[in-house]
Amino acid sequence: MALTGIQIFKLLPKTNCGKCGIPTCLAFAMNLAAGKAELAACPFVSEESKAQLAEASAPPIRRVTIGSGVNAFKIGGETVMFRHEKRFENPTGIAVLVTDSMPHQEVAARIDRFNKNVYVRVGLKLHADALAIKSVSGNPAKFGALVETVIKATDSGLILMSENPEVLTAGLKICAARKPLIYAATKANAEAVAKLAKDNSCPVAVKGANLEEVAELTGILNKAGIQDIVIDSGARTVKQAFQDEIIIRGLALQKKFKPLGYPTIAFPCEMTDNPLKEALIASMFVAKYAGIIVLSDLKGEVLFPLLVERLNIFTDPQRPLATTPGIYEINNPNENSPVLITTNFSLTYFIVSGEIETSKVPSYLLIMDTEGLSVLTAWAAGKFGADLMAAFVNKSGIGNKVKNHKLIIPGYSASESGGLEEDLKGWEILVGPREGSHIPAYLRTLKL
Repeated sequence: MALTGIQIFKLLPKTNCGKCGIPTCLAFAMNLAAGKAELAACPFVSEESKAQLAEASAPPIRRVTIGSGVNAFKIGGETVMFRHEKRFENPTGIAVLVTDSMPHQEVAARIDRFNKNVYVRVGLKLHADALAIKSVSGNPAKFGALVETVIKATDSGLILMSENPEVLTAGLKICAARKPLIYAATKANAEAVAKLAKDNSCPVAVKGANLEEVAELTGILNKAGIQDIVIDSGARTVKQAFQDEIIIRGLALQKKFKPLGYPTIAFPCEMTDNPLKEALIASMFVAKYAGIIVLSDLKGEVLFPLLVERLNIFTDPQRPLATTPGIYEINNPNENSPVLITTNFSLTYFIVSGEIETSKVPSYLLIMDTEGLSVLTAWAAGKFGADLMAAFVNKSGIGNKVKNHKLIIPGYSASESGGLEEDLKGWEILVGPREGSHIPAYLRTLKL
């Protein structure tokens, strides 16, 4: 059972050194209990306390990292069945399949789509996470050649797919440093694959004929010293695979059944030949509850909706999407350009910046940190008042970029204009429109 903040505090050194980035040990303990801090951030915690805390604070579904460097991604670490109970932790990884039986042109085309299909939405870069490299031929040399082709073309996460340890060995010789997911340990090869995973420090997937066999396989790997495990229940019908996902999640979270306390991998690509049906199945597994989904291809009309769904589901419902505060230059502004200010709620930023772009008027947009709240909500919460706006404008350095010290505030913040003129010496405060759609016409009529 998870420890409370006070229980964690009792195991900390109580130095209040602040080296963890948090002023006091009590505050650090509270953040640790809430999942907002990592135990590794404390440099003085004893090994004994570290062992106790690691065991007690470990999520019922193990967090597994696939890949290395900036393109590594995490799956698992989940603590709730439903998003509204708290939040989902690590987004479902999306992988595309390439095999050693495909023509070189097809492999190259899939890798190219993987690299190029990147989208920006609410300031975030959305893309797939891994290439699943499958051996169909059973030939180690042919598989190794495919792995080499892939790693030269992309530095993404990798999944090596074969039930033949010799084939997996050939792939690992080329890419072990990239920490790929090894797929899969089965009843027939568990010991050999476990040795490969341990020798190369890579996560490994288990594949069973049913959940009982899966639990048996995770136990074998645990005894071999392997902890980073991903589960494939073996089901390839939509109904059974869906049921297995829910059973695995429920047993791990509600019954604390450790043999199934791992993230899962699902294969929509093996459940249908219809691309649109595959996308539909994949969307189901993003919501419930796959750690990774493997697709047959990454065409934009399939990938983009899945990425947006994933973004929505794995956004913390208790924390609004926020844009980085600062000065944003739109339409190549100069020293005579107008200056607008708004909050860092992502939707507000994208509406306002989009309308400024539409106006074609070169402008500076100041984005102020309001903890991701919209204009009215931030104003009501006291986070978008005259004193805070004035302090932000002065600190931002925008005064050195423009000659005309005129600041345009949102129409819904009109009541702050008088206070702003008092607090922001040397600036004239203009009240802009209430609605974003009126910004282009407003800016075109300005005489600065």
